[in-house]
Amino acid sequence: MAMVGEATSDGAKFTICHVGGGTNCVVDGDTAWIDGEKVRIADIDAPETHPPRCGSEAELGDRATRRLAELMNAGPFELRRSDRDVDFYGRRLRVLVRDGRSLGDQLVGEGLARPWEGRRRPWC
Repeated sequence: MAMVGEATSDGAKFTICHVGGGTNCVVDGDTAWIDGEKVRIADIDAPETHPPRCGSEAELGDRATRRLAELMNAGPFELRRSDRDVDFYGRRLRVLVRDGRSLGDQLVGEGLARPWEGRRRPWC
């Protein structure tokens, strides 16, 4: 896995995998498999997709998932450590950064996620 200051491999193609593991794929709007490791995007909270708690969360979560895959496929990005290395579920906590800007911030700016506040809040 790429670490702080190292870009992911050029040409990596991120598909959408939802629940299954993979080499390079997006699970939902704030979780992805990168180089075979499950990564939770540390600076955002995106709507749940499995299971969503209402129709509007399902729709927004699907849009966030697809957009995250687009952003990750737009070119190399860095994985930066957050305040903790892993979360409760064993996922690596990382901020994805391209050209000095967080990909999570892009999702927040587009209304597809919100900044991480230390806990999840309902989307419905």
